[in-house]
Amino acid sequence: MRLASTVSLAAAMLLVASAGQADPAAGEKLFTGKNCNGCHYTQGPAQEKTIDDQLAKKGPELWYAGSKFQKAWLKGWLADPKPIRPLKYNSLTEKNPGNHPKLSAADAGAVTDYLMTLTTPEVKKGAAGKGKKLKGKLVFMKKMPCKGCHQYPKRKKVLGGLSGPSLVGASKRLNPDWIYAYMMKPKVFKPVKMMPVFTGILNEVDVKNVTTFIGKFK
Repeated sequence: MRLASTVSLAAAMLLVASAGQADPAAGEKLFTGKNCNGCHYTQGPAQEKTIDDQLAKKGPELWYAGSKFQKAWLKGWLADPKPIRPLKYNSLTEKNPGNHPKLSAADAGAVTDYLMTLTTPEVKKGAAGKGKKLKGKLVFMKKMPCKGCHQYPKRKKVLGGLSGPSLVGASKRLNPDWIYAYMMKPKVFKPVKMMPVFTGILNEVDVKNVTTFIGKFK
C-alpha cells in the first residue's frame, strides 16, 4: 500500500510538472487553427519587397516575435489585447478599432510558448548594452523625429504622434536587444517601411542611448 501511494504521488507530481511545461507545437496548432496566420506570417526572413506587399499585410509579421517581445507581456496581451497602434494597421487616417481577438488564458499561454520560439540571430543577447538615458532622450526628443510618430509617456501623460506604434509600456513589452537591432539594421526586419532609416545618421552609441531611453518607458 505504501509503495502504491508513493508511485501515485510521483505520478501526480509528474502530471503537475508536465502541465507547466511549454508546448510550442500545441501553440502552433492553435495559432493556425484560430487563423492567426491569416493576418500574421511567421516564416522568415522578411517577405515584403514592394509597397504593395506591405499594404497587402493585415497585421505585423511575427517571424521574430521571440526576439522582439517579452514573454510575460505577450501572454497577457493575447489574453486581453489593447491597441498598440493608435491608427489601424497600414493606415494614416483610420483609428485602430481595437478588435484583435482574445484568447483564453490557457490558449494565450500555448500560443506565447510557440511565438517565443520564433527568433532571429540578428538580435544578439546583451548587444544593446547600457546606454545613457539622458543622451538617448536628447536624440529621441530633439535630434530625430521619434516623438512625431510614436506616443511616449511623460509625467502620467501620453504625448507624441500617432502614425507609428505606441512606445508606452515599452519597458515591459519590448526586448531592448531587439530595439537596438531594429534601429541598426531596420531593413532586415522591415524592408518596406515608413520609419526613417537612421543607419549612417545615428552612430552605435546614439542607438544604444536611445534604446536605453525607450527601454525605461512605463
